[in-house]
This record gives sequence, C-alpha cells and structure tokens, in this order.
Amino acid sequence: MQFVNITQSPGSVQDPEDVRRLEYITYIGSSFSVIFTAIIIMLFLIKRKKKIEHSLVIHVQLSGSLFLLHLFFLASTLGSAAEKKQICQCLGLILHWALLTTFTWNAIEGFHLYLLLVRVFNIYIRRYLLKLSLVGWGAPIIIVTICGLTGEYGKYSLSESNSESNLCWITNKIVSYITVNGYLGLVLLFNTAIMVVVVVKLWQLKLRGVQTGSRLRRLWKDWVVLLGISVVLGLPWGLAFSTYGPLNLPGTYLFTILNAFQGVFVFLWYLSVTCTPTFDERNTTRNISLSNLSS
Repeated sequence: MQFVNITQSPGSVQDPEDVRRLEYITYIGSSFSVIFTAIIIMLFLIKRKKKIEHSLVIHVQLSGSLFLLHLFFLASTLGSAAEKKQICQCLGLILHWALLTTFTWNAIEGFHLYLLLVRVFNIYIRRYLLKLSLVGWGAPIIIVTICGLTGEYGKYSLSESNSESNLCWITNKIVSYITVNGYLGLVLLFNTAIMVVVVVKLWQLKLRGVQTGSRLRRLWKDWVVLLGISVVLGLPWGLAFSTYGPLNLPGTYLFTILNAFQGVFVFLWYLSVTCTPTFDERNTTRNISLSNLSS
C-alpha cells in the first residue's frame, strides 16, 4: 500500500518484491510520522507562552495536518477491509481532506516566508493566524464536500498484481488528478518560486558580507536551512511527478521515503527552530538572518 499511489495511478510498480518493500517503508514511515508530529504538538502545548511567534504556530499547524494525514492513511488501509461501504467512504473523505490540508499548509508556509523575506514585517494583517487557519483547514472542506456529495469515495486498488492492496480513497481517476495532482501542482509552483527567492536572498547576503564566522560552517548551515525550508514548503511532494517513465522505480522509492518520513523531518526542523541559541536571534529584522529564515 504505497504512499505514492495516492498521487498517481495504481500499478505503477509491478514487481511484487518492490511493492512489498515500499509497503514496509510506508507503514514504518507513516507510523514514525504520527509519533513525531504528535510530539511536536505536545511540546508546543507544554511550552506555550502568551505571545508566540506566528511562524511557530504555522509550523505546528502543518505538523497537525501531517499527523492527521498519516494517521488516516494507516486507518484507511485497515478500513478498506470493512464490510460496510459507508465506513470506507468516510475514511476516504477524511484522508482526502487531510492530504489537501497538508498541501494548503505547505502553501501557507510559503506565503508567510514571502512576508518575512520580501515585506520584512512591514505589513499588518488583522487576525492573521485566524485567517490562515480558516484557509488552511477550511478551504479543503469545500473540495471534499463536493466529492462526497457526488459519491467519489470508496475502495481503491493500489496494486494491479495484488487484489488485497486496497485503500479507502477516491475511486474516480479524473477527480483524483484534478483535486490532488492539480492542487499539488499549483502549490509546488508557488512554493518553488518562494524557494528561488530564498536562495537569491541568501546569495545577496553573502555578497554583502552580512554573514560572519567560518565559511565552511556557514555554507553547511545554509544547506541545512534550505533543506529544512524545502520540507516545510512541501517540495518533496514534487517527486510524485518523477515517478513516471525511466525514473519510475527510483523516483517511487525516493518519494515514498521522503514523504512517509516527512513528519520526522518536520520534527527535526521544529527542534532546530525552537532550540536556536539566543545570540543567533539578536540580528535585526532588516538583515534577515538565517534564524529569521528558519522561523
């Protein structure tokens, strides 16, 4: 029951051995993602202060969407064996909603990063977090409600070679391509543009000599920051479009590993943000230090 198959057509991997390996990776990765995203939420609630940075709240909400995505993905693989059709339809709807909320929060991460980089806080949005929450959790409800009313959810076969590999998901391929691949494509276009802006900003800072310290250490930190940002922007989801043609098998493995364990990567990013030494956070906002980018 490969995680990649919710963003592509079934039967993309034909070898039973590869299918079995991908299933193990998916189950293990999703289980770890559920655990680590739950830890993020608990840490946030335990250490919550009266005044919290917007960036941290957005990271936690992304973690919440990933928690629901992996939890209901695992539930949907088990629920596909249920005798009652309504149970599978309900699980398919919730899984679809959780996936779209994850994409939406990835886009919100990109939007917020744009405000940090380009506008440099020179903007005030009333009830900013409330509005973001309404979009992040509410916008996907419109899509899944329409799909639910038209009866698009049910038992979905993940593998043509194994009739037992089923998932509660979207049964109509056209609806799946439009609401998942199309939605994902728009988010990736936007966040890729944001990523380009981040790289340009970092390059400009280097040319201006803003960053100090060991050159090798700063270069390593730059790469870590870029990798962390790519995760919260959801860029690994873009590997779904490389799982066709000659790159089908390696692309599928890479996609499955990166996205099944995405909750673990977000947890590491959350720790890097919350555990940043205070002296790294004393730069001015105009300088847009790496700690600003990571938060």
